Parts: sequence; structure tokens; C-alpha cells
Amino acid sequence: MKFLFDLIPLILFFAAYKLSGWNAEAAQHFINTYLSGIVSGGTVTPDQAPIVIATLVGILATMAQIGFIKLQKRKVDFVLWFSLGMFIFFGGLTIYLHDEDFIKWKLSIVYWFFASGLLVSDLVFKKNLMRKSMEEIVELPDLIWARLNLAWICFFTAMGFLNWYLAFVLFKGDTSAWVSFKAFGSTAIMFVFIVGQTIYLSRHIKDQA
Repeated sequence: MKFLFDLIPLILFFAAYKLSGWNAEAAQHFINTYLSGIVSGGTVTPDQAPIVIATLVGILATMAQIGFIKLQKRKVDFVLWFSLGMFIFFGGLTIYLHDEDFIKWKLSIVYWFFASGLLVSDLVFKKNLMRKSMEEIVELPDLIWARLNLAWICFFTAMGFLNWYLAFVLFKGDTSAWVSFKAFGSTAIMFVFIVGQTIYLSRHIKDQA
């Protein structure tokens, strides 16, 4: 359930983009009429309207997520706060300048931030963040914890470059294809990686037992 809950802003971002794309002129009219104060020049073109609408929906959905967690008096984890901050910064630039490049860069920068965080924490502070987050639920040898941390560093780094390549090279000029990748492609890759990691770790959990 948590996995689906975490995907809500992404799903709504995708749905808002597609619906706005199918009704681009209506989306443009809505922005120019009701949101002119938050876009540079006060107007957008029909081609720019879908990404502006989708980005705004994504920001509001992430804020609603945090609000829901707060209402339940649960702790909002750092990843969600960070995601909101990045969404507001890069999404705000996308909305104001009606330039899709900013929201495209956001995904790569988030991936690289996580990779850097894991690497710096390990090398500088001698703390394995993957171990810290998972050691209460699983016991593993020190070597496996080190490999796990390295695997996530490589994964996040590779995903950042993959997003950059798709957004600005392969799908350059085709924002719809990039949005589909962001919603489904990156999620599927993450799911496969986690499944593979789980299978690998299960072998060592059995060995420990």
C-alpha cells in the first residue's frame, strides 16, 4: 500500500499531462484565465500548457500527501520533504518560465543527490545509510551491507544519466514520451532492481540463519 501511496503524485502528474495534452486549447485557456499571475508574460501556448498543468498538479499532490501524513500524526520522512522541495523549485521554474527542461532536470538531480548522499556518508562519515535504514528488519554480513550501498549508488547514478539521455537526447522534443518514461519506465526499472536485490539478499539472510 505504501508503494502505491508514494506513486500518487507521479500518477496524477501523468494523468494531468495526458488529459491536458488531449485538450491543449482548454488547458491553455484555463492557465491564461486563472493562473496568469504565476506564469511569465501571463500567457502560455497550447504546447506549453500540458506540462504547466501537470507540474502544478504534481506539486499540489505531493503537498496533499504530506498533509495527509501529518493529519495521521505520522512522521514525514526526509525523502518526501526533499521531493516536495525539489518539485517546488524545479516545478516552480517550469511553471513560471513555462519551460519543460527544468522539470526534466529535476528527476536526474534527485537521483544524483541520493547517489551522492550515500557515497559521501560512506566515505566521509563512515556511515552506511542503507544499513542504517534496514538493519532493524534484516541481518546481513558487513560485506553485503557494503555491496548493497554500492549497488544503490550505482543505480541512482545510472538512472540520473538515463533520464538525462531520454529527456534531452532520445526524446528531445517529445515531452509526451518522456512523461510516459517518468511514470512507467523509471518505476518499472526501480521495481525490477528491488526484486533483484531482494533475491540476492535472501541468499545471505538464509546463510546467516
